[in-house]
Amino acid sequence: MTKWNINKGIGRTVEFKGLKAQYLFVFAGGLLTVLILVMIMYMVGIHMYLCLGFGIGAVSLIIWKTFALNTKYGEHGLMKLGAKRMHPKYIIGRKSIKSYLTRKANG
Repeated sequence: MTKWNINKGIGRTVEFKGLKAQYLFVFAGGLLTVLILVMIMYMVGIHMYLCLGFGIGAVSLIIWKTFALNTKYGEHGLMKLGAKRMHPKYIIGRKSIKSYLTRKANG
């Protein structure tokens, strides 16, 4: 029986075959989604070879894109990319310049 090492130690990120952290969840979720879609397509009555072709194509696309994202953005890259989208492009200052220059009394 083949034994797979998933975690390398305490405090280190989870890694499996080069995929790190959140990419494992993207990979597993994508494969599970494709499996469910192929099963639904087959139960609806779509031809078996069409279902298999869709499944093989979708799985290979998921594998390719997941590993490409992993190498491009690294371990925390998707979180950084999401945070960059949430960051405002510019900050609007609605106070007048005079209010920034005058000193306020304490009390």
